[in-house]
Amino acid sequence: MENGDRTVILLILILVVGFLIWRFQRWLEGPVKRRSWIPRHSEVPLDDVVELLEGAGFDVIAGKTKIPISMTVNDRERLESRLFIDYFAQKDEQVYLVKVAKERKPLEMTGSSVRDMLMAYSLIYPEADGVLYVDMALNKIKKITFHIEV
Repeated sequence: MENGDRTVILLILILVVGFLIWRFQRWLEGPVKRRSWIPRHSEVPLDDVVELLEGAGFDVIAGKTKIPISMTVNDRERLESRLFIDYFAQKDEQVYLVKVAKERKPLEMTGSSVRDMLMAYSLIYPEADGVLYVDMALNKIKKITFHIEV
């Protein structure tokens, strides 16, 4: 082995050890933050709901979003459906999913009713800090957060 070969091998070893130390330090700093899948686009309609949210200090960051869902029953029958999130809003670095109340399907403020109607949205976007339920008939915004004990 010549002197030049030793220098190249030594440089490669220094680079490898440096890379391993850098990766170890990043691992010690904690888990890597998951990439946020919350859509951020400018297609937000200017309507009464957006005005109410902005009046309450929220920034509306996205409009209606469709979430396609496909299901398989008994490994054969395929079913299709979808969920809609009306808006995404942000306040103080916290992001919320927004559902607007519907006259034909009112939300009863009971644990089971809130769970059945809104928890699926929170499970789809676990990085969201909660669900805002906007009732335009009463001009009220209800912030709902789910705490699941396993």
